[in-house]
Amino acid sequence: MNIFNEFERRIAAALSGMAADGELPQGLDFSRVVCEPPRDRSHGDISTNAAMVLAKEAKMPPRALAERIAPRLHSKSVAKVEVAGPGFINLTLEPIVFEEVLRTSLAEGPRFGASTIGAGVKVNVEFVSANPTGPMHVGHGRGAVVGDAIASLLDFAGYAVTREYYINDAGAQVDALARSVHFRYREALGEAIGEIPAGLYPGDYLKPIGEKLAQMHGTHFAKAPETQWLPVFREAAIDAMMELIRADLGALGIRHDVFFSERSLSAEGKVEAVIADLKARGLVYHGRLPPPKGQVDPDWEDREQTLFRSTAFGDDVDRPLRKSDGSLTYFASDIAYHATKFERGFKQMIDVLGADHGGYVKRMQAAVRAVSAGAATLDARLCQLVRLFRHGEPVKMSKRAGDFVTLREVVDEVGADAVRFMMLMRKNDAPLDFDLAKVIEQSKDNPVFYVQYAHARCESVRRQAREVSTELDLGSAALVQADLGLLTDPSERSILKLIAHYPRVVEQAAQAREPHRTTFYLYELASEFHALWNKGKDLPDLRFVNQNSTSLTAARLALVTGVRNVLASGLTLIGVSAPEEMR
Repeated sequence: MNIFNEFERRIAAALSGMAADGELPQGLDFSRVVCEPPRDRSHGDISTNAAMVLAKEAKMPPRALAERIAPRLHSKSVAKVEVAGPGFINLTLEPIVFEEVLRTSLAEGPRFGASTIGAGVKVNVEFVSANPTGPMHVGHGRGAVVGDAIASLLDFAGYAVTREYYINDAGAQVDALARSVHFRYREALGEAIGEIPAGLYPGDYLKPIGEKLAQMHGTHFAKAPETQWLPVFREAAIDAMMELIRADLGALGIRHDVFFSERSLSAEGKVEAVIADLKARGLVYHGRLPPPKGQVDPDWEDREQTLFRSTAFGDDVDRPLRKSDGSLTYFASDIAYHATKFERGFKQMIDVLGADHGGYVKRMQAAVRAVSAGAATLDARLCQLVRLFRHGEPVKMSKRAGDFVTLREVVDEVGADAVRFMMLMRKNDAPLDFDLAKVIEQSKDNPVFYVQYAHARCESVRRQAREVSTELDLGSAALVQADLGLLTDPSERSILKLIAHYPRVVEQAAQAREPHRTTFYLYELASEFHALWNKGKDLPDLRFVNQNSTSLTAARLALVTGVRNVLASGLTLIGVSAPEEMR
């Protein structure tokens, strides 16, 4: 039950009526008309921009148009209609509207707030896709949490979601990984290998792989030429690293539906086939590119080369598909990979990428438009860096040097709930400071604790009510029948209204691909609930369990249960547990 969507429909109906009566031109576009909560709660419950966005087409000043629209918005559920500022229309709703929302939330339980806007459309959400060259670090963790939460929100909004991981198991980095493992293999055989050469991976996490290979192959590959052992060691290293990455993701409660191998594209001739198709359509040619402005593009070479006409699809410059040695660029493989997504039926694609991929977005969006003939879209979500602290002191990370804090170490230290919640306490494209000490504090300053504690408090109130009255029915069917008109305190009414915001919050978070909106909302709801609980400590008449009035107790327990359900739902969407007790 999304009251904001409902009032958008009502306003559209009122506008259509005005057009039918000749007060507005026929054929106006109402799609820009929105309803949202006013920034200032004193301005009412719903604000609409209808007059502001239609004034030009209606050839009328916005405020004058608002004055004409306003009388048509009165109804049994609307207590007051006011025109404000340059032409906003603010509605104050009758209390029964929010009481009905609470009843709906109780009846629908975990599905309250779910939407059908997705209409079963297939969406591919690709996230993490870290190179299989070592354990995941905290930066990878942010992309993992953001991607997983986006997928959950889209699923809740009615989309058919596939979570996908693209394994970069081709190219120079996995060959470097295999060579690094070969050193660890020789070390396991007793050879003194000294320092791992520059350009390879020196981390101790490769030692177990070297030991396993030594057990399997003995000294067979110790002195063998690289051409013999490289494929074997590459395969073993990739398998071991992906097993490690899956375990790291599992510690965060993250599962992927598809793991797609980059090597499979070349093995199946997919890259060449896609390039041939683009060439046949006049989108591949031989030419020269000007030197890039600003940051150096690693694919740029001052020579005639094979280029993709990405400027025809909105990119700033055409992009190379082959290197000087004739081998394919990473971009060529990425085009083919996204072509397979389209072939698998995905017209909506979301890639969650690291901040260092910012310069890659336009070319990939151009590529998706090209391979799908404009039928598919790519939404790239860039995750900025995570700065890791402990008691305010920076914790250094350096993956290539082997001196870094792994994601798994962070999860083991503070728990998956803290990691997931805190990764969503900022918009994905804003830097995030993560203090390992603060996220385990039991205080209001620790958002994950504060929200989980609100849920646990709801459960505590319900347990207390059962102890006071064994006859009290706390089932949803019974609580729906409670007299919610008894909830008259401003704090109670405020929470009722905030519960009504939940369907809008999760729907907009899904549409905008911004899961941080959910965490912000949960913190606000938890804050209001804690405030009401504290008021009850000072004012006995506001306590949730009122031994002098069974009806009032039932109404307040209905409110508590509504808060509990929404907190549990929101926490589930972001992959955080909703504990019944906190100790």
